[in-house]
Amino acid sequence: MKYRTFGRLGWKVSDIGFGAWAIGGSWGPQSENDSVAALNRALDLGCNFIDTAQGYGDGKSERIIAQVLKSRKGEKVHVATKIPPAPGAWPPAPHDRAEDRYSEKYLRERLERSLRDLQTECIDILQLHTWTRAWNRNPTPLEHLRKFQKEGKVRGIGISTPEHDQNSLIELMKGGWLDSVQVIYNIFEQEPAAEFFPVAAASKVGVIVRVAFDESALTGKLTKDTKFSEDDFRRNYFAGDRLERAVARVEKVKQTVGNEEPNLATAALKFALKPSAVSTVIPGIRNVQQAAMNIAVSDAKPISDELEKRLREHNWRRAFWYAGK
Repeated sequence: MKYRTFGRLGWKVSDIGFGAWAIGGSWGPQSENDSVAALNRALDLGCNFIDTAQGYGDGKSERIIAQVLKSRKGEKVHVATKIPPAPGAWPPAPHDRAEDRYSEKYLRERLERSLRDLQTECIDILQLHTWTRAWNRNPTPLEHLRKFQKEGKVRGIGISTPEHDQNSLIELMKGGWLDSVQVIYNIFEQEPAAEFFPVAAASKVGVIVRVAFDESALTGKLTKDTKFSEDDFRRNYFAGDRLERAVARVEKVKQTVGNEEPNLATAALKFALKPSAVSTVIPGIRNVQQAAMNIAVSDAKPISDELEKRLREHNWRRAFWYAGK
């Protein structure tokens, strides 16, 4: 396992972390025994970074993580969790007030909840689960998190980018507000390479990359006929013609990768790991097989500059009016 420095916090974290959304639910049927086994296997292989959230199974993911870490006393594992905004639009609307969605009272109650569920006295990274740039001029929720940090209940504070406006965190990083950011970066979503990553590196902010597989499309296992269960998040993510369009684009990515990597999933993870600003990539892991396959990428030879350059051509601005070919 390779390790990278996590921004100004200085931690050495595994460059492949454990994405713990699926073990909380929302990705179809999931056995708790499989979840526990997956976590243990990942930790056995050297993973020391886990990302979770209160919203993953209404705390179930956090509680499973606590159960596993309790059985492995003495091991240093960094856990990042997230607090959702108070009920309202997701992501927050431009006219929402920060104090209505992330008041100090609300955040403190939510902090105490995660401390209980994770069975710890201090959380390594406490993230706000989403954001709006409307709050950048007066980011009072971050002032509240800094207070918790001074109290010794939080080591690092961060934000998980709103999917539609990831660059909304750039000014906050420049202003020194954040120790950590979580961002979407993959073969299809490459916008962070323009400014987000350079600013994070210059500001010494730890970078957690999520959605490296584009919610499983870039594993290559989906077809245009794939059906998702009612409780599977991907049922909405790939709604309408989005699944068919994604599958068609994945086929083109496979042609670009060819025989240069063992499989598409490996190429996708290596692509996400390539930028030097990235601290860790957190693929979703739900069983021991996925733990072994994903973590093995850490010890493999990095993606070549040539292949990365060719994969950049698959940047997909899927929300833009011009669909391209």
